[in-house]
Amino acid sequence: MSRSLIVIAAVVATALVAVTAVLLATLGHHRIGRGLKRRFGPEYERLVTRHEGDTKAADRELGERLKQHGSVRERPLSSASREQYAAQWAGIQKRFVDSPQEAVAEADALLARLTSDRGFPVDGPFEERLAALSVHHAQHVDGYRCLHGVAHSRGSTEENRRAMTGAQELFDALVAQHPADSGRHRPQRHHAEGSGTR
Repeated sequence: MSRSLIVIAAVVATALVAVTAVLLATLGHHRIGRGLKRRFGPEYERLVTRHEGDTKAADRELGERLKQHGSVRERPLSSASREQYAAQWAGIQKRFVDSPQEAVAEADALLARLTSDRGFPVDGPFEERLAALSVHHAQHVDGYRCLHGVAHSRGSTEENRRAMTGAQELFDALVAQHPADSGRHRPQRHHAEGSGTR
């Protein structure tokens, strides 16, 4: 075999190895990305949007969240604690009719205590608490993010109502005895004309 044929064969073999490696890396990234998208749902989409469509950047950020907060184990609440939280949430919903801004601020503080009692970190910036919560309750963190934002601004009554409604899902998940139990310990919902809270 001539020397030039050996060189050409080596170049072709190297190119095939490189192409195969790129294809495997791409397939691996897509598989990881699909897993993160499935696990984080709307939180994944929010990060892709925040990273201007860069799915790899969203994947890296969510991968970091998993490393940092994946080992957090939710502490159970006693039956008495669950009932107490449910009663407090119901009281906040009643007060919403007359004082929506104050009710939202109270709900924000109550969720901070509840997340702490369940074992999530509460020291540091709010976004760090949300990052930890998103690893375990990805479907519900956006409602909490909205509530926290409105609690620290002067939102309209409608914005306050939407914030309370969105945060209700995380509250329900956190007061549940078990993840599949998230509907059993809901506080009595109060429907007042004009309040619109659930």
